[in-house]
Amino acid sequence: MKLSLLAVGLGVLTAMQTSSAVDRLEGRTFVTRSPAVGANGMAATSQPLASMAAIEILRAGGNAVDAAIAANAVQCVTEPTSCGLGGDLFAIVWDDKTQKLYGLNASGRSPQLLTLAEFERLGHKTIPKYGMLPISVPGCVDGWFMLHQRFGKLPMEQVLAPAIAHARDGFAVTEVIAKYWAGGVEARSNQPGWADVFLVDGRAPAQGETFRNPALASTLEKIAKGGADEFYRGDIARQIDRFMRDNGGYLRYDDLANHRSDWVEPVSIHYRGYDVWELPPNGQGIAALQILQLLKRYDLARAGFGSADHLHFLLEAKKLAFEDRARFYADPTFAPAPIKELISDEYAKQRSMGIDPLRAATNVEAGDPVLRDGDTIYLTTADKDHNMVSLIQSNFRGFGAGPCPPGLGFCFQNRGELFNLAPGHANSYAPGQRPFHTIIPAFVTKDGKPVMSFGVMGGDMQPQGHVQILVNLLDFKMGLQEAGDAPRVRHDGSSTPTGEAATENGGTVYIESGIADNTHRELARRGHQLKFGDGDFGGYQAIWYDADKNVYFGATESRKDGIAIGY
Repeated sequence: MKLSLLAVGLGVLTAMQTSSAVDRLEGRTFVTRSPAVGANGMAATSQPLASMAAIEILRAGGNAVDAAIAANAVQCVTEPTSCGLGGDLFAIVWDDKTQKLYGLNASGRSPQLLTLAEFERLGHKTIPKYGMLPISVPGCVDGWFMLHQRFGKLPMEQVLAPAIAHARDGFAVTEVIAKYWAGGVEARSNQPGWADVFLVDGRAPAQGETFRNPALASTLEKIAKGGADEFYRGDIARQIDRFMRDNGGYLRYDDLANHRSDWVEPVSIHYRGYDVWELPPNGQGIAALQILQLLKRYDLARAGFGSADHLHFLLEAKKLAFEDRARFYADPTFAPAPIKELISDEYAKQRSMGIDPLRAATNVEAGDPVLRDGDTIYLTTADKDHNMVSLIQSNFRGFGAGPCPPGLGFCFQNRGELFNLAPGHANSYAPGQRPFHTIIPAFVTKDGKPVMSFGVMGGDMQPQGHVQILVNLLDFKMGLQEAGDAPRVRHDGSSTPTGEAATENGGTVYIESGIADNTHRELARRGHQLKFGDGDFGGYQAIWYDADKNVYFGATESRKDGIAIGY
C-alpha cells in the first residue's frame, strides 16, 4: 500500500447513497437488486412468512417491537435450522418517544449442577457440540416478554398468532432452510426426541414440502396465555426438568425459574460521520467496533472496493480484534472486560502499529487495552412512528444441541460449547455464568437520530460482516441492498474464547466469487492463505431510515430465503 492511503479524511454522507439502475447493471462483478421501500413500516427477515407476519402485525396497529417478536416466533417455527424457543436473543431498540437506544441481553446461563470438576471427571478438554453438556438456559422467551412489557402495544396472543397458525397448519419449507435441515440430521438423529420433532418418516422435509409442528403450536399457545412464567416457572419448566433428569441432563427447574434477561447500555464508536452501536460482552459486538477503529486510519474509498489494499487492511484489523476477543470477551459479571479502552481511538492507534501494509500477519497476540504508561437468524423491523428494532436469535450450530423434550416441539441451544474449560480464563466455565456469545445486533445513528438497524448472521462471520457492510455503505457509497450483495471475505484461524489457539500460518481467507483475479494474486503475494467460494459468508438484513423523505429502505440477504417488505 502507498503511504498516501493512510489517514485521509472523508466527507460526511448526508443520506444513503443509492445506486441507480444503470450502476447496478453495469460495471459490477456481482448482481444486486432494488431495496424495498415503505413509508409506514418495514420488515426484513431471512424467511418470507416471518416478514409477512411482521407486516401483518404492523398493519393491525402493532409497533416495531410487536412485529419483531411476531417475526422471530414465526422463524422459530419455519426456520428451526437456525433459531427456536430453546435459544438466546439479543436486541437493540430505538424508541422514538424517548429518543434513545435500548439494549437487551436475553442470553441464558449455565446449569448450577454442571461444574468444571464434572467435565474433568468425564474426561473432556473441550465442551462437546451436541448432547446435554453444551445446554444452557434458553433466554429467547424471556427476551420476547421483556421487550413486550417495555415497548409492546398489541396483546401477546395476537403477536404470537401467526407463529401458532404456521406450526399447527403447516408451512412449505424453503430452499436454503431445506438444505440446512438435511445437513443437521446426522449429528442429531440419535439425540433424545429430536427425530420425533424434526423428521418426517425418518428424513428431513424437502424443499416445498409442508411441515407441521403441532407440539410447538401448543407450547406457543401456552406461552401466549401464561407469559414467560409459563415457560420458566410453570408446566413447561417442570416438563423440561423431568426430561433432563430422565436423560442425564444438568438443567433444572431452578435454573429456569431464576433466569433473568438484562437491559444493557449499547456502546459505540464514530465512523465516517456516523455512530455505530453494538452491545457489550458477553457478545462479540465490540469486535466490529475495534475493527472499524483500526480501519478509520486508511482511505479505503481511494483503495477501491475489492482491491488488495481494501481486503488486506480489513483482514489484518480482524486478526488483531479477534485476539482481544479471545482474551477479554466474557460474561461481565464474572470477568468485566475493559470495553471503553478496547474501543478507544488511543488503543486503535497502538494496535495499528502492528499492521504491516505489505505482509499478512502470521502470529498475532492480544493487546493491552488498559494503556498504562506507554445455523442464527437476524431480523429488523420499523414502524410508522419511527421505532426500529434490531434483533438476533439463535440456537447455535443450526438446530442446537439436539435434545428435544417430548410434547414441546423445540430443542435446546448448545451455546455452552463456547465456554473455555481452562481455569482462570475470562471465559472459563462456571455454574450460573453466561457463555461467550457470537450473535450480535447492530444499529447506526447520526447526530443522535436513527439511521440504520442491521445485522449479519453467521458465528465468527458476524463482526466481519458488520464491518464489510458498513465499509460498503460509508466508504464505497453502495446502496443498502448492494452493500449486502457485494462479495465478502471471511478470515478463519484466530484464537477463540474457547481456548483454541490461532493457526500458525495466519489462518485461511475465504473469498466469494466476484473479487478480481489480480486481487487474489496480490493477497497471496502478501502472505494470505486463500480458499475460494467455500464457507459461510453470513446472512444480512437491514433497514435504513431516510429522514428527509420520511421513508424506510429495506434490504435482505440474497444468500438466504428471506425478503424485505415495506408498505
